[in-house]
Amino acid sequence: MLSRVRTIADLQFGTGIGCRVFPDTCRFITSRRGGVRQVLLDGKRLATLRAHDGRLTLGLAGGKRLYSALPGPSGRVVLRDDVTSFIAAGKNLFSRHVVRADLDIHAGDEVMVVDGEGRFIAIGEAMLSGDEMLAFDTGMAVSIRHGIQKEE
Repeated sequence: MLSRVRTIADLQFGTGIGCRVFPDTCRFITSRRGGVRQVLLDGKRLATLRAHDGRLTLGLAGGKRLYSALPGPSGRVVLRDDVTSFIAAGKNLFSRHVVRADLDIHAGDEVMVVDGEGRFIAIGEAMLSGDEMLAFDTGMAVSIRHGIQKEE
């Protein structure tokens, strides 16, 4: 199970990321048929494996581990400082508040939201590509799943 989750993480986030985000001590919650549902570390949810597309959605603990493992600016969206508290509380990030974004981001990707100094603020799903986040003045850029002030 661990090798499968690590392989998915490598495909989704980049080669070598799976081993750094998912250590050997991970535990798994499985479905009745034995498939991986959630990955846990020290009682905290690192990720959930989505059944409909086989991709990982990260919990707050998983987002923090990805932030440490993946060098910037990969997979990161930088927000304006005046909205940091809202995003940290779990509110969605709109494109007018995006300062910079990794241009390799595609809609549907898991992304890390960081402040102007590069500190981790939230994890969520990109609703727009990196280019679109910068070009658009309206619309949701990132659907925030977990902010640092909103513990699981």
